[in-house]
Amino acid sequence: MRSIRAAAAGAVTLSLALAATACGGGSATGGGSNDSPKTLTYWASNQGASIEIDKKVLQPELDKFEKQTGIKVKLEVVPWSDLLNRILTATTSGQGPDVLNIGNTWSASLQATGALLPWDAKNFDKIGGRDRFVDSALGSTGAEGKDPAAVPLYSMSYALYYNKKMFAEAGISKPPATWDELVAAGKKVSKDGKWGLGAEGSNPSENIHHAFVFAKQHGADFFTPEGKADFTDDGVVSAVKQYVDLMAKDKVIAPGNAEYAQNQSVSDFAKGKTAMLLWQSASANLTSQGMSEDDYGIAPVPVQSGTPGTGKQVNSMVAGINLAVFKNTDNLGGATKFVKFMTSDDEQKILNKAYSSIPPVKSAQSDSAFGTPANAVLKDTLAKSAAALPQVADESQFETAVGTAIKDLFADAAAGRAVTTGSVKAALEKAQQQMPAA
Repeated sequence: MRSIRAAAAGAVTLSLALAATACGGGSATGGGSNDSPKTLTYWASNQGASIEIDKKVLQPELDKFEKQTGIKVKLEVVPWSDLLNRILTATTSGQGPDVLNIGNTWSASLQATGALLPWDAKNFDKIGGRDRFVDSALGSTGAEGKDPAAVPLYSMSYALYYNKKMFAEAGISKPPATWDELVAAGKKVSKDGKWGLGAEGSNPSENIHHAFVFAKQHGADFFTPEGKADFTDDGVVSAVKQYVDLMAKDKVIAPGNAEYAQNQSVSDFAKGKTAMLLWQSASANLTSQGMSEDDYGIAPVPVQSGTPGTGKQVNSMVAGINLAVFKNTDNLGGATKFVKFMTSDDEQKILNKAYSSIPPVKSAQSDSAFGTPANAVLKDTLAKSAAALPQVADESQFETAVGTAIKDLFADAAAGRAVTTGSVKAALEKAQQQMPAA
């Protein structure tokens, strides 16, 4: 892992290259103060089927917070396609929100910029203590050995969602447990304008999540134990090829999915256009789009053989959303109160129920509302067969470089161009060259 200065420079380069747009919010003094004690700006990630649905979920809770504290929260729900770029620009300009959601995989990268408030023991005590949170969620809050850069808010894992009616009509009696079984099932249902599996081929982060799991199942990692990029390892190449081959060779993903980046694959599944979906905690999203819970089943993500577990049987990344505070906020006291409010038992139950995610707060997670069959699959996966993405300073650059390489490979597949082991390795070599120098 490189120094904070080098990692921050990498984040600056990336944010400028992507031409992200900054937004006002926190103080530019760099100190963190209480100069504006009655207001907060909050950037929330797009968790629901649309930004409007997120506003309907969040605004009543923000109104509740204002009633309790007298602090008004200005909400902006930021699409995933923009969120990382917006955050990176804010870290370099000093003009960001007071509080924000971050994908937990970005924690170490954003921590390295020095822009986020560290959650040391003193700050954790202000929100009830570190021991309120489950260990798996805390494992994706920053680099090992450093104070977390954020606090867990929503925990998720990937699962396989399958359309019961489409399976029955195709004579498929049970959900696939291995990738060979998934391909076989996908081929049976891929006809008459319907397809076996949905994907978000144009979403770099979504591509990374799946490629990471495939790599684990091939016994490989994208980084060495020392934190050095290792994108051309044979296992990594095989993993990425196997993922893209679901479209390129196996023909169970529609070519049009190469352009998907805004949850279109979830909508296709809800409308019966695809029989299977690999997604994080999708139940609330599907319900909001009119799909009854009786219409689909939920199973663990397939593995190469056998059953999910540790090591090569990993079948999900530790997914989730963290809540961070910009260090230069002009309402440090209010921001801390807001984090305490959002991670309180009551709010954890309300918010995670609304998003069909799992509370990372132990006492909330034990509530009976999170004991549904769907949540049982997610909780079991998080406990037994999920792994955290590398908590290294270069993680956000990794997601962009490799995720975009996979996006380009999907574009090749959609256009009918051959996706070979050689072309995959070349794409990954190019991605590795885009990483900051060691």
